[in-house]
Amino acid sequence: MTEVAQNLREVQGRIKAAASRVGCEAEEVTLVAVSKTWSVDHVQLAVDAGQKILGENKLQEGQEKIPAMDQGLEWHFIGGLQRNKVRKVLGLFHWVHSVDSLKLARYADGVAADMSLKPKVLLQVNIGAELSKGGFELDEIREHFAEIMQLENLEVKGLMCIPPAVAEPDQARPFFQAMVSLRKELCEKHGVELSELSMGMSGDFEVAIEEGATMVRVGSSIFGARNYASQ
Repeated sequence: MTEVAQNLREVQGRIKAAASRVGCEAEEVTLVAVSKTWSVDHVQLAVDAGQKILGENKLQEGQEKIPAMDQGLEWHFIGGLQRNKVRKVLGLFHWVHSVDSLKLARYADGVAADMSLKPKVLLQVNIGAELSKGGFELDEIREHFAEIMQLENLEVKGLMCIPPAVAEPDQARPFFQAMVSLRKELCEKHGVELSELSMGMSGDFEVAIEEGATMVRVGSSIFGARNYASQ
């Protein structure tokens, strides 16, 4: 068994244990293996070990990897989405985790219509109100949510967040709890279903699952420390 395969098995075990602690099944949590900076050959080790859902932060890496790998894989774009890259991202990725403004949502809707696509998207929330991060502020998503849900060419599946950096995973718990509360509020107020909460990465995904994450984005715990030397 390769090191990547072993790492993947360990992460899957940790997901199962975290889900079990709150009375859930591991199958209720989607693992997005984030292959940022790693080569096709290295990512293929995870695919060979059974991982079929992959995530990328950068369009350029997606352009290199997605055409070169099994076309049955599911790809998630999780990085910041620039307006001038929307068309290319929608043409490559099945999911977009980072729709972070009403303006971007409107633009992506128009592009999706032009391309005859209906991508699955998540609305990124700046849950820590950090100036350094993108995402809807809480008052913004509450104000604009109804209009976003009326966009006909986006399939809004849920919410995503990147909480502030913390020293210990438990310190992220309040931010995950706030996301759960926000999802409940939006669903009840607007009569919609937001099935997905994408939150939790290598350092805190177990806490995120305990608080209600349905998707976790795990990279270094599977593939190893980021391989920036290759870029």
